[in-house]
Amino acid sequence: MKNRIFCVIAMLAALTACNKPSENFSEGEGALTLRIGGMTKAAMSSDELLNSSLVKIYKADFSGLVRSYVYSEMPATLYLPADSYRIDVAAGELSKETPAVASWEQKSYRGSKETTVVAGQTNSVSIEAKICNIVSNVSFDASIAEFFSEGFNCTVGLSTDDASQQLVYSAADSGKDGYFLSDGFEPSLYWSFSGTLSKNGEAFVKSGEIPAVESGKRYKFSLQYNEKDGLLVFYLQVDDSTNDVYDNIIFVPVSTGISATSKFDIWAGHFTARADVDEGEYEASSVAFEYRPASGGDWTRVAATRESEGSYSALISGLAPQTEYAYRLVVKPSGSDVEEYMDAPSTVTTEAAPQAPNSGFEVTSNAESNNYPSYYDPSSLDPELQTKWWCSGNAGSTMVSSSYRICYPDTGDYKEGSQSACLSSRYVVVKFAAGNLFSGHFGKTIGTSGGTVYFGRPFTARPTAMRLWVKYSSGPINRVDGTPAGVQKGDYDKASLKIALGNWDYKKYGGDPDSPILVNTTETSTFVDFSTDASTIAYGEEIITSDADNSTNVWKQVTIPLNYTNTAKYPSHIVISFAASMYGDYFTGCDSSMLWVDGLELLYE
Repeated sequence: MKNRIFCVIAMLAALTACNKPSENFSEGEGALTLRIGGMTKAAMSSDELLNSSLVKIYKADFSGLVRSYVYSEMPATLYLPADSYRIDVAAGELSKETPAVASWEQKSYRGSKETTVVAGQTNSVSIEAKICNIVSNVSFDASIAEFFSEGFNCTVGLSTDDASQQLVYSAADSGKDGYFLSDGFEPSLYWSFSGTLSKNGEAFVKSGEIPAVESGKRYKFSLQYNEKDGLLVFYLQVDDSTNDVYDNIIFVPVSTGISATSKFDIWAGHFTARADVDEGEYEASSVAFEYRPASGGDWTRVAATRESEGSYSALISGLAPQTEYAYRLVVKPSGSDVEEYMDAPSTVTTEAAPQAPNSGFEVTSNAESNNYPSYYDPSSLDPELQTKWWCSGNAGSTMVSSSYRICYPDTGDYKEGSQSACLSSRYVVVKFAAGNLFSGHFGKTIGTSGGTVYFGRPFTARPTAMRLWVKYSSGPINRVDGTPAGVQKGDYDKASLKIALGNWDYKKYGGDPDSPILVNTTETSTFVDFSTDASTIAYGEEIITSDADNSTNVWKQVTIPLNYTNTAKYPSHIVISFAASMYGDYFTGCDSSMLWVDGLELLYE
């Protein structure tokens, strides 16, 4: 590092965290002391950089600016209400009221950190401010002075026509850094060389654009001139991979080859291949991957997508689960028609693709009760079918009579195998009960008011969708009890098919380790909205509707995509829930609605 000076703001004589006597704090108030480092002096001295720094304190929830200071005018101790905050620091040229877009000398710095103020305590916060300029560096090869008359130059800037956003490199500026500030999205760095050829006095101009340049990176232009085969050729090399940089700008030289793939990028049916490519050496438009089973076979090619400068990826799909695949990087050197295969192939093994047990709903028994069948059989030869995975509300509805079953096998109407699961909504003496089937187990009845249900079963795979056969017959809602907003008697009933994956902590959601989500149908506060729930990582739902003019009383196959809100986590449980009346939790629906389900399959595409 060149000229590196570590600068510190000490808002107290000592920077150690301390506990002030409680009498110096107002009720519910704490204090902050601040330490800022990481800035290297340029045109300003270290003290000038610090004293002119702008410090802004925001509520951490982005609800607004709380305090704003110039450092030299900041009090030694900040007293703030106990809460979470974000502190932003701006220094150098950026801290000026009208900062220069282009500068030879003055760098700009930014830093940010979140912290929490605790009542009755003083918290010492350290923030490292990093350079936030786009940095240019132009050097002229000896060939430039050899073939061009004095006065040649290279203009670099964020604009082609605004001189205030440009720096002009002359021979005396060769190898010098220039600093640019940009607030735009993916700005370009434009360059233009102009000179007069010594041999004939002709003017020579060459220009170009470097798109999507990034703050905190250094772009190095190396200019050469060659006279070749009677033609005049001008060479420009853009090098943004140098690690000879100032301050906190850190570059890793681009080494062309396959880069690491995160374990979260490897699914049962696809994975994301990644690679680093030196764009100064290889054609960006020709980067591709090839893959095949590791056991052998023909290679299949997939074009790569440029994610950012030097970084490429490709989604490789249509794979078999629990299978090892080999893949390799294909590049083409600039100016060549010959492709190259970089390094030895890498390998990945796709994830498993488990299915829900008894997903055809073929296995039932009366092991749980003689009043209704359950979807498991302790005498089955398949261990997965010996214990309960699927459950319904039959335990509650049949307390009056076995004739009030709300879920049962239908051997007369099915799509696959020899039977389907039929979910039948009913009015059970004094209460409406929606036909239902779900992964989990029934809890208990709560008088005639409702009951408790435990949702979820252990599951750690990541399917991409759920597909199944459904048939639905419904009518107008004729049972109403605490309906949600917008639903009224006479509206046509609807069926609901849901699937969710998540990491629900049973201690928080009230359930048990196997079925972590406890829903009490008499307490709407226990209902879980999987579309917004923080512990849900993937969710999908299909609503089936019908009315007098649009009957859906026929079998159809539906596919419900899973929308992943977090692809960097694995689930711990799965919830699958079917209801013949989607407002059954509110004891509202049509007491003749019937939903048949069959041939459920989890997809891993």
